[in-house]
Amino acid sequence: MTTPQTLPEAVETMDKEMENAALEETVEMIVADVIRGATEQFLALQKKETEAECAAKNIQWTTCKDFTVERGKQQIEEYISTWEVHESWIYWSEFLREEELTFSKRYHYRVLWSIPTRRKPIPQATASVFFVIEISKIKPATLPVEVFFFLESSRLIHRPEQCQFREKWLKDIIENKLILE
Repeated sequence: MTTPQTLPEAVETMDKEMENAALEETVEMIVADVIRGATEQFLALQKKETEAECAAKNIQWTTCKDFTVERGKQQIEEYISTWEVHESWIYWSEFLREEELTFSKRYHYRVLWSIPTRRKPIPQATASVFFVIEISKIKPATLPVEVFFFLESSRLIHRPEQCQFREKWLKDIIENKLILE
């Protein structure tokens, strides 16, 4: 049989229970803060890693005042050298035409890709990537040229600083051409 507590003992017991409850609440808040912080840190690292994987490789494009048709071709080839494509791919680039617009001039280039083999040194199909270099007539001539490109089978416009080129795009074009033969 338990003996009833005296008033001071009861108050002491209630104080300990309230103290324990307050301590538990504090511990729960600390644990929740630690978990939230760890989760935020993990998500930030994951985002940084994803951005690093998707980071577009680019080059320092020439200024509008220093642009020439030949310099444009050289820079396109320099930019292409940053692409991660298998060494069996070969390409040939050419200047196509100049287009005069109201506020700019556009220079059109084509880069023709193929994979020759020993059995078939002349490829059955090729894939074209079209580049446009735009020189503004109204922006300062010290700014870099604007560059964009698109693939022959697509109207989607890619910008070098925003897009990582995928070898799969070339493969898909060639595979689709071979299926149609």
